[in-house]
Amino acid sequence: MTDTDAKYMKEAIRQAKKAYAIGEVPIGCVIVRDGKIISRGYNRRTIDKNTLAHAELAAIKKASKKLDDWRLEGCTMYVTLEPCQMCAGALVQSRIDRVVVGCMNPKAGCAGSILNLLQMPEFNHQVELETGVLEEECSQMMKDFFRELRENKKLKKQGENKNKK
Repeated sequence: MTDTDAKYMKEAIRQAKKAYAIGEVPIGCVIVRDGKIISRGYNRRTIDKNTLAHAELAAIKKASKKLDDWRLEGCTMYVTLEPCQMCAGALVQSRIDRVVVGCMNPKAGCAGSILNLLQMPEFNHQVELETGVLEEECSQMMKDFFRELRENKKLKKQGENKNKK
């Protein structure tokens, strides 16, 4: 891990915290080109009621608009959680050069956990991949979010049971 990777992952973590603050799964990312952040994104699936409202897709859309091109050659994405199959596919399709991942996602990750769609030689583009950048911080944020979610569901259920009596 380089100091540069840590610097930009910290910004991705800031984006993830925005998702956390609105009750979304805390996933955030930034896209960097020529040493500058050109776009940011965070998870908004529940708020937007949209399957496609993943952090990575939001950032890809903004970066493409900024560059006025669907090709994101020369860009690096920093993302707090390993991309799913949809986002990994979009990264390959966007021709992004590199993806830096905070923590892996053994249940849905497609940058090495379940599959590695980013580096399949059968595709016409492969993405350079770096994993484990600020892994503990990214992982702890996910653990905290899901622990709070379980606790809130338990409290809600207890409240419903009291109201029935």
